Amino acid sequence: MNDVLEELQWRGLIAQHTDLQALSDALDEGSVTFYCGFDPTGPSLHHGHLVPVILMKHLQNAGHRPLALVGGATGLIGDPRASGERQLQSTQIVEQWAASLRSQLERFLDFGGPNAAVMVNNLDWIGQMSAIELLRDVGKYFRMGTMLNKDIVARRLKSDEGLSFTEFSYQILQGYDFLELFRRYGCTLETGGNDQWGNLVGGMDLIHKVEGESVHVLTTPIITKSDGTKFGKTEGGAIWLSPELMSPYAFYQFWLQTADEDVIRLLKIYTFLSREEIAGLEQQVMGEPHKRQAQKMLASEVTRFVHGADALNQVLAATDALWGSGDLGQVDGQTLRSAVEQLPSASFVPGKTTLLEAVVALNLEKGNNAARRTIVGNGISVNNQKANDPEAVLTVDDLLPGDLVIVKKGKKNLAALYSQS
Repeated sequence: MNDVLEELQWRGLIAQHTDLQALSDALDEGSVTFYCGFDPTGPSLHHGHLVPVILMKHLQNAGHRPLALVGGATGLIGDPRASGERQLQSTQIVEQWAASLRSQLERFLDFGGPNAAVMVNNLDWIGQMSAIELLRDVGKYFRMGTMLNKDIVARRLKSDEGLSFTEFSYQILQGYDFLELFRRYGCTLETGGNDQWGNLVGGMDLIHKVEGESVHVLTTPIITKSDGTKFGKTEGGAIWLSPELMSPYAFYQFWLQTADEDVIRLLKIYTFLSREEIAGLEQQVMGEPHKRQAQKMLASEVTRFVHGADALNQVLAATDALWGSGDLGQVDGQTLRSAVEQLPSASFVPGKTTLLEAVVALNLEKGNNAARRTIVGNGISVNNQKANDPEAVLTVDDLLPGDLVIVKKGKKNLAALYSQS
């Protein structure tokens, strides 16, 4: 089997495929042009999109050419969901979301060199078609029985809500994308999430019917945890790749919380670490699980890939400064505010609030007498510096980037004071 396919299988990145041996032979013969589509049904990509993106990166690293498709047209429709009909967004919103997705995808792939990635938007061809052209030139190749038998379609048709013709037609549009990219770029492989299997195969069949050519389909798995539940959701919702929707610090912390039972499998899927590196981390999980070295590596690698080395360095600096002995003043304000947003907090007026008042306001101690004893006994730190004067006034000189002060009782009880000035 082709080396990159064997690597993808070892990493658990292949769910379903058509003729794997034929695809292997094609990859051995030379550079293959492939594509994956991303619909702008939200303002950002999320962690689930990372799986097909990483597969694209592996294929490109092996010498094959990726086409990253942003569905400016299909995003106006939306593929059918199990939970019911999508709310259609305005053209302006979909355009904004498409631009956002495009800028994110451009960070992950290499757009230079002999197998440079190409960004495409299906609005460029679907938007030019009339309804008559779509029905005559494309729709006639799709059979109703096949379309109705697709799992998601069948489930929605049995539901109380049913399925609109708008969402039902989505599979025709996605199938046409593959045909158009085959014609324009010689694209012979479509990849995507396993929930898109039926749509991907529809495009493959369309090319065979219209052009008489054989092409390939490969899907990535829907990632679950060891207990079988879906991997990803948090109390705040999706694990967004946009730093505006989820800070790099919160993103890092999400991956850091991975269970021991899942971390090695996720290292294979979500990172580009070698087999030897992952094997070494697996030994550490078994021998010294309390050190959580595998989780730290997973969080670091995924954060670096998504947000870049500078953002990761800020996250690590904030983590060390909050829970270790690092310099809080060297952490940028945005990262620091994100890092402390879940901590107990209170507001204060620089130049007027004493340390004693701050400790009580933050509930680090109950009452003035207890707070005074703790402060005098060297039990309180301000910005990682011991502070033993209860009557000391906190001033603007104490403010860290982000206009806040970190007060710590002992080693593990942290709280944040936000300036009112």
